[in-house]
Amino acid sequence: MNIVILAAGMGKRMQSALPKVLHPLAGKPLLGHVVDLGRSLAPSQLCVIYGHGGDAVPKAFADQGLSFALQEPQLGTGHAVMQALPHLDDNAPTLVLYGDVPLTSTATLQRLLQAAGQDKLGVLTVELDNPTGYGRIVREGGKITRIVEQKDASTAELAIKEVNTGIIVAPTARLRDWLSRLSNKNAQGEYYLTDVIAAAVADGVEVVSAQPDDVAETLGVNSKVQLAELERVHQLRIARALLESGVTLADPARIDVRGALNCARDVSIDVNCVFEGEVSIGEGATIGAHCVIRNAHIAAGANIKPFTHIEDAVVGAKAQIGPYARLRPGTELAADVHIGNFVEVKNSIVGLGSKANHLAYVGDADIGSGVNVGAGVITCNYDGANKFRTVIEDDAFIGSDSQLVAPVRVGKGATIGAGTTLTKDAPAGQLTLSRAKQLSLAGWQRPVKIKK
Repeated sequence: MNIVILAAGMGKRMQSALPKVLHPLAGKPLLGHVVDLGRSLAPSQLCVIYGHGGDAVPKAFADQGLSFALQEPQLGTGHAVMQALPHLDDNAPTLVLYGDVPLTSTATLQRLLQAAGQDKLGVLTVELDNPTGYGRIVREGGKITRIVEQKDASTAELAIKEVNTGIIVAPTARLRDWLSRLSNKNAQGEYYLTDVIAAAVADGVEVVSAQPDDVAETLGVNSKVQLAELERVHQLRIARALLESGVTLADPARIDVRGALNCARDVSIDVNCVFEGEVSIGEGATIGAHCVIRNAHIAAGANIKPFTHIEDAVVGAKAQIGPYARLRPGTELAADVHIGNFVEVKNSIVGLGSKANHLAYVGDADIGSGVNVGAGVITCNYDGANKFRTVIEDDAFIGSDSQLVAPVRVGKGATIGAGTTLTKDAPAGQLTLSRAKQLSLAGWQRPVKIKK
């Protein structure tokens, strides 16, 4: 099977310099959704027609093994498909999709392909209570004979509620012939792809139809308003699937999944959480309100408290994170780790049951089990040019407001006194501290503000 995706439109109503098909829906370009849909059908050829925005579309998908064809000038949908003809295999049917129609399902397209077979022309249609703006499906004796566009329709034709979605599949050799016979004698002065239906009927080729399970599958994006509307439709679909799999959502209307979210049973997610990339959450884990989680694995029973940010990190079972914590790339937390409010961890491994509960920075560190990192502690991992690691062995206690200047090692069971600047290794089992001598100055007077 050949697939052609039309993605050359300007999208004037988007009010943006970005080509319409590159605007994101659920964190992925509109065209990306359609490309993934096309790939789900295992086509032998997948060709994207581009135009507006120059090379921006091919550049955005340069590493995805697609074929591209430029439509310039842009003279309608029929003219767009003509540009793909050099890429198509005549021995397979051709399916035409649209780069700004992101929510069509694989099941719907399979139904259309099955109806059309190898020798029929298939049209995806849908019934709308208000069909204004859509091409109407004209039938005679129940059979499709042609599609008439809104601006070219008679009063009787405008009353028809079955409309064309634009998605068709046709025998490729026949499609070449029909495209060569298109005319632009219409109100728009364009070559309509829909005119191939009448050409097929004239040649005695049966025109069949299929319908989607949901009208939303056929909706396109022409403005930021429509993009926002489809975003909510898509997110509500995701929320419904999560609920049906045993996830508790405080409000299904206030969750954003911009990638793949895989949740075990009894996961609880509070409002306004954003999930990006690949995120997995283990059984019974809790995600507090207003969290942003990207490319992370959160193990069973973990409690992620509100306003926590997690990126490219692993959180162990029953860990307690936040509120207002930040786990940066390369962080791996074992079970029962506590990372508290205003604590940042980056590129560090933290062992079983260790804690950093308040106002700390842990970067480029290897921390053992049972370690306590006090408030205000930082690992000084960067000298302005290079980064170095800090090693803290099991059961060490790092007193508040200490600075560990890497590379440095704190031995097993060592205690670092509060306020210490550690520049040398601290021996296991000993107290290490560095402080200026405390002085009290008798007779010292606090400055008084001079009156003017």
